[in-house]
Amino acid sequence: MTSTRTAIVLGASGSVGTALIRALLHDEGFGTVITLSRRSLPEVVTMARAAGRTLVEKLVPDMQPESLTAATLEAARETPGELEGFSVLGIGAGTAKLTIDEHRAVDVALNEAFARGLRDSGKVQHLAFMSAVAADATASTSGSGAAGMARYNRVKGESEQAVRASGPAVVSVFRPAMIMGSQHTPWILGITLPLFGFLTPAKYKSIHVDQIAKAMIATARKHPASSATYHYPEMMDLIANDRR
Repeated sequence: MTSTRTAIVLGASGSVGTALIRALLHDEGFGTVITLSRRSLPEVVTMARAAGRTLVEKLVPDMQPESLTAATLEAARETPGELEGFSVLGIGAGTAKLTIDEHRAVDVALNEAFARGLRDSGKVQHLAFMSAVAADATASTSGSGAAGMARYNRVKGESEQAVRASGPAVVSVFRPAMIMGSQHTPWILGITLPLFGFLTPAKYKSIHVDQIAKAMIATARKHPASSATYHYPEMMDLIANDRR
């Protein structure tokens, strides 16, 4: 990978997004990072200045599928060299208060729009996409929409299907379980969960935001030939084998 490669990121304002941007700005393989967001992100701007790296903020005040696809296309076509797509967009908390259609409007529709823009640009062959550990497009749509419940898993599964159908040739799907370092994860869990890690099935082990970011970047660095799904064990393998 050369420094002419550019990362184009959706979801930079969240906890995983911030970790991803930080890692990209300190990765010599990327010369430029593009973010698509409703408004400027001061924390991201500050990180870019501190790292001495190029950041392009593509603002999409009307964050609707059509405008996001158009902004993605424009950003990609204005950027020389190779591009790698990253999406960590998703409603991090409060999904229990939403209807399933409100949840879909973000997790499914916006991710699909971004993926379509990357594909239609003709310049992006790979997208690293964050989903959730129990994503299942066949899960029940009834009951609570809280994280980990059937309806939540249904929306996450639908988002994976939409991104794969509308996106670039290769989509790497990342399915973290409990995310440590997230503003939505109670601090007490960060202390207690590791104590019981030996009892937790491998793919359900908790993972830190920085580890998710490193695993996503590792796939972009290797530029996989085919789509795949990564749970905790595979993400740890990606990190361990990166740059070897």
